[in-house]
Amino acid sequence: MGITRFEDFRARTGIARNILSSRLDDLVSNGILTRVQYADKPVRHEYVLTEKGMDLWHVLGAMAQWGDKWSAPNGPPVVLEHSACDHQATITPTCSHCGETLDLGTLSLRPGPGAARSA
Repeated sequence: MGITRFEDFRARTGIARNILSSRLDDLVSNGILTRVQYADKPVRHEYVLTEKGMDLWHVLGAMAQWGDKWSAPNGPPVVLEHSACDHQATITPTCSHCGETLDLGTLSLRPGPGAARSA
């Protein structure tokens, strides 16, 4: 969402430098972010989302939406706005085949290609 530099993360979150550094290192080592040098003297880096990191937006958006519903009595601190229509948007899971909205009552589980095969 536009923040890529250590000091900006620190200012936005207010967490201690050592904790932020450790968390950013973890995100880099897990392939969520990549560290890119943007200055030589002194050496400075920014943190950029990888493809793996970008795929997390669905999960994080859904978690934020859940928190807004259950833990934000004064309303959400931030909202998603769809740039194509300039309206507030929500994360709504839909079937990738038919487009129908998904809920627990319309889903079932079956073994997938990675399931362990019984002997």
